Amino acid sequence: MAGNILEFTDQNFDTEVLQSDSPVLVDFWAEWCGPCHAIAPTVEQIAGDYVGKVKVGKVNVDNNQKTAMRFGIRSIPSLLIFKNGSVVNQIIGAVPKDSITKLLDEAI
Repeated sequence: MAGNILEFTDQNFDTEVLQSDSPVLVDFWAEWCGPCHAIAPTVEQIAGDYVGKVKVGKVNVDNNQKTAMRFGIRSIPSLLIFKNGSVVNQIIGAVPKDSITKLLDEAI
C-alpha cells in the first residue's frame, strides 16, 4: 500500500476500523477492477490531505471476503466512511475527489 494508506484485512478490520478513535475511509477494491485503479490516486491524495484527521485504508475484496460480505459490498469500488464503529456514509463507483472530501468533512 502507498504512503499513508493502510491495508485492512478480515483479521485487523475490527481493531483498525471499528475501534478507531478517528473517522476511517475504507476503499473496498480488487486487483482486476478498472474503476478501482482509476480512483486509487484520488484515495492516495485524500490519505495525504487528511493525515492526523482520518485513517485511510483499503480492503481487497478477493482476499477478505468475510469483511466485504459483512458490509454488503456488491459493487466496487465502494468507499465506506466509518465513525465510532458505524458506517456513516457510502460511495459506490469512481467519483470526483470533492464528492469524497465533502462526506469526510461531515464525519470529522
